[in-house]
Amino acid sequence: MSMILLMKSFNAAIGWAVAILYCYQMGYLLLGLVRRRWKDRRPPVTLHRYAALISARNEEGVIGELIASLKQQNYPAELLDIYVVADNCTDDTAGAAGRAGATVYRRFNHNEVGKGYALDYLLKRLASEGLADRYDGYFVFDADNLVDGNFVSEMNRTFDRGGLDAITCYRNSKNFGQNWITAGYSIWFLREARFLNAPRMALGTNCHISGTGFLVSARIIKEKGGWPYHLLTEDIQFSAACAADGHRIGYCGGAVVYDEQPTTFRQSWDQRMRWSKGFYQVDRSYALPLLRGILRGGRRGLGCYDIFMTIAPGMLLAVLGGALNGLILLACVSAPTFVVGRVLSLTGHFLMEWLINFYLGMFLYGVLTVVSEWKAIRASSWQKLAYLVTFPLFMLTYVPISVAALFQKVEWKPIRHSSMAQIDMA
Repeated sequence: MSMILLMKSFNAAIGWAVAILYCYQMGYLLLGLVRRRWKDRRPPVTLHRYAALISARNEEGVIGELIASLKQQNYPAELLDIYVVADNCTDDTAGAAGRAGATVYRRFNHNEVGKGYALDYLLKRLASEGLADRYDGYFVFDADNLVDGNFVSEMNRTFDRGGLDAITCYRNSKNFGQNWITAGYSIWFLREARFLNAPRMALGTNCHISGTGFLVSARIIKEKGGWPYHLLTEDIQFSAACAADGHRIGYCGGAVVYDEQPTTFRQSWDQRMRWSKGFYQVDRSYALPLLRGILRGGRRGLGCYDIFMTIAPGMLLAVLGGALNGLILLACVSAPTFVVGRVLSLTGHFLMEWLINFYLGMFLYGVLTVVSEWKAIRASSWQKLAYLVTFPLFMLTYVPISVAALFQKVEWKPIRHSSMAQIDMA
């Protein structure tokens, strides 16, 4: 009976631990509900000069569309230069980018593979050629993006306020309605904008960079000597480093990027495996600096706690709980039948309760996100509603991915993208 009591106590402890550790996000949720997308309407004092940086690997089919959307910005063309690093390409990405109007650099390095290395190479080339001093900040985009016409002007409005070392944007999707996988990604990124980054900005704590469509001040790049963020998730690494070092990341809800999401489960598995492995890498490298930042308290402490909980392997708590319940069940095989039955019942109850709570929690988040961002989602009404049902299932697939990432060697792999020039940017 002591074993049964231990199981009850352990399962309850896991539930309470998760609830307590992440309860601060309920404040974010409530703040996101009562306020619409944050837009700063104050006119900027200065129109700053920027460079748009694009790391592209075999993106011949889409790179021109991104550059065209950057060329069509409602911002003085002479204040926005576009640079592409064609990274280990075997197609005509470099030629397509050059014909579209970008300045192109070719990079071939099969040892240092990934976006972080490519950005570092590009920034160091600009510095060595005396071009870096022209710019106040650098935009970073993925080759498959399309950029809203007011993106640069909105980012400049926020950047010109001062006090921010980097700014992330509102990340929308080009292909929400393609299937349950693309919708799953899309809802997650929209949730991140509405219920995480926007409340963080309102509270004056640190936002998190999310892969693409962000701005980094030239001062930070110069201070770091380039882009020294080479883990598998260089965006989260940068976010963790900023929180630990006291650098401020803001959010601009009026700057919109349309991102193309993976369309097959194989692509999604590979990408999220890289993300999960990268989170473990960042956790290992930045846990102690972030803990020291938490002890400082105040807004900086909250920012450090927030990113610490983001990179913490929360999914593994449930896996650990299920595994321990299973071990206890095996240990009780020789016990009386009523004891085995009781242990089996507790194990099944733990797993079922976790699954139900997880599904309902993610479903609620999905509903709130889709309803809040209904007009911004480029899909039919039935698609928006239907994919609410599959969103929790998409998130549930993170469980095996998180476990596999613990043991499997993970390398950066490119994702094939397709043209979606027909998207209405108005």
